[in-house]
Amino acid sequence: MTDEVTLQWSTPQSGIAALYGGGAVLAIAGVLIPTELSGQVLVLLGAAGLVFIATFALRQRPRLAVLPGDSGIECVRISGRRVFTKEQIERIRVVKYPRLGRRVPMLEIDVLDGDYERLLIFGRWDLGERPQTVFDALAVHGLVPPDGAVSAD
Repeated sequence: MTDEVTLQWSTPQSGIAALYGGGAVLAIAGVLIPTELSGQVLVLLGAAGLVFIATFALRQRPRLAVLPGDSGIECVRISGRRVFTKEQIERIRVVKYPRLGRRVPMLEIDVLDGDYERLLIFGRWDLGERPQTVFDALAVHGLVPPDGAVSAD
């Protein structure tokens, strides 16, 4: 990180450890338990998928952070680390999306990145916290633009 952060959110380490553990169990089962070749391949692909997801979750820590002096936010994505100033933040809101038969809250942050507008979406898995709680913390730190604040909770 380029600056020290005052507040940050990321995927829980226990969740990442569980993914690695599940990947290891599947890999061992795929190798040791005799079955047809196609079944072994599918189990090993599942193990590789769990390890892949865990590795990216571990690499993207912290997912969202408030910079010192409440000067902006820092976001870590697969493509790398990005810093957005207060002036670049257009809107922050919590929106509920339908997932598996229920509505799940997601934190949406609209930012200006040079000539482009970007939409950053974070769920509970990304933040390790309820999106509404993160929204409230960002509002307390003065990062939610007055005309762009929407909370759907």
